[in-house]
Amino acid sequence: MAAKGKGTAKIGGIERGYRDLHEHIEALRQAGLLLEIEREINKDTEMHPLVRWQFRGGIAEADRKAFLFTNVTDSKGRKYDIPVLVCGLAGNRAIYQTGMGCGIDEIGETWIKAINAPLAPNIVASADAPCHEVVFEGEELRNGNGLDALPVPISTPGWDNAPYTSSSHFITKDPGTGVQNMGNYRGQLKAPDRLGLNTSRELRTGGYLHWLEWKKRGEKMPCAVVLGCPPVVSFTAVQKLPEGEDELAVSGALAGTPLNVVAAKTVDLLVPAEAEVVIEGYVDTEYLEPEAPFGESHGHVNLTEYNAYMDITAITRRKDAVITSWVSQVTPSESSAIRRPAYEARLLAYLRDHLGIQGLIGVSAHEPLTSLTKLIVVTFERTAPRTEIWRALYGVAAHRRADGKWLIAVNDDIDADQTDAIFWAMSYRAKPHRDVVILKHKDEGHGPRSRIDAEDSAVLVDATLKENFPPVSLPKREFMEKAAKIWAELGLPELKPEAPWFGYDLGEWNEELERMAELAVRSEYWETGKIYAQRRRKDVEMNTEVRTLDEGGE
Repeated sequence: MAAKGKGTAKIGGIERGYRDLHEHIEALRQAGLLLEIEREINKDTEMHPLVRWQFRGGIAEADRKAFLFTNVTDSKGRKYDIPVLVCGLAGNRAIYQTGMGCGIDEIGETWIKAINAPLAPNIVASADAPCHEVVFEGEELRNGNGLDALPVPISTPGWDNAPYTSSSHFITKDPGTGVQNMGNYRGQLKAPDRLGLNTSRELRTGGYLHWLEWKKRGEKMPCAVVLGCPPVVSFTAVQKLPEGEDELAVSGALAGTPLNVVAAKTVDLLVPAEAEVVIEGYVDTEYLEPEAPFGESHGHVNLTEYNAYMDITAITRRKDAVITSWVSQVTPSESSAIRRPAYEARLLAYLRDHLGIQGLIGVSAHEPLTSLTKLIVVTFERTAPRTEIWRALYGVAAHRRADGKWLIAVNDDIDADQTDAIFWAMSYRAKPHRDVVILKHKDEGHGPRSRIDAEDSAVLVDATLKENFPPVSLPKREFMEKAAKIWAELGLPELKPEAPWFGYDLGEWNEELERMAELAVRSEYWETGKIYAQRRRKDVEMNTEVRTLDEGGE
């Protein structure tokens, strides 16, 4: 199902069938998901710490908001005329859903369909492209109109060595095939006309692979960096799509209509026509520069390393531009929330459609602190064959070279997003000598690099039920629901149920036990006492379970 968020503007006489960033902001405002901060905020010391509190201050996921800062300054007192939107694309699921334009339960299949059926973009004239309303080139970039004019905040004050673009979509292309790639990388502000970049070599991203190809040619790599754009563009920029697939075409498929693009001013690349700001230039392929420290999404500070840099040739923007900045670093964060839906959808499609796993229900990438790729839970029907469970666990471990360090299979009565429930399943439904496998020689992947051991490994755990269990020892649902009504009548704090919040059968329950339980809640439990008195025995050991004896035994 295509994204439904529709825009109304026309570009080149063609109606745009998706929201640009301004229309998205208005949709957030109408939905009560936007906080507009008009007081003066220092982008280098206050902005990200303020928003960070909604992830580290006990605020429920549903209560998080998008923040629009309209009065931005820095520590030198400089005032900026460009607002900054933080958590405006994925501060929580409701914000993400607003950007996608479809229901939460439709997001997974929407992603799968978009990846499988991209739509080639629609090229429009420069005169019709909002991103070309204001253009600065050459010497203008060094006279107050370069990177120094952009209110890029410091993400991790006290650790980062500069402001870094965190929602920056780097567009490059393969010099041989001409196919473009769009990836989201951090960008260090180094000078008004120079931007550092880290294309994450360990993730083998398109930008890094393109850089290697341009390096072989002895040429600088043309590059365009998008800061602020239609939500569907950002949603695809953060995904690791197959090499050779243009993310801008997937963006159009998400929207259900081709994305409008325009030729950049000084480099041979196509960029989103409704982008807020576009930074153009060339990435040196001969020299590298020191870059970082910077707080990374794996939850640690990435220390200084040699990385690429881009000499800027132009900055284009809308007259009323708004730039975005994502809260990343320790998860949960906007960075993890914007990656998670499509990441889970791709894993599900891989297991279900490519490997043909039977009995599969879903895939959940654990988010808090672990950054999605290290702890992955696969949910199965109770009747799923054991061979299918293990095929899925091995499949996830092999899907991407560094993903999947702790892989756990559970049944559908376990909430895959509730860590306590997962540990519960591991504690009582898995026996390590039988249900745990260690895979060696995994790639270390994205995270603090070990100086002791460059390899990693994976632990696969089958924590599904292998036999019938007694019921979960909580009151049945009907009693918990009635109690919840009384709770509300008493004016007690709002309840936020966490599974399991009521008891249910796991196979070891029968009609007689059910009848006794019914007698008990009718306060007729003396009847059960009489029955038990008639079943006294002297040929059994203490703690012998009745279910292990012949029904006819006396």
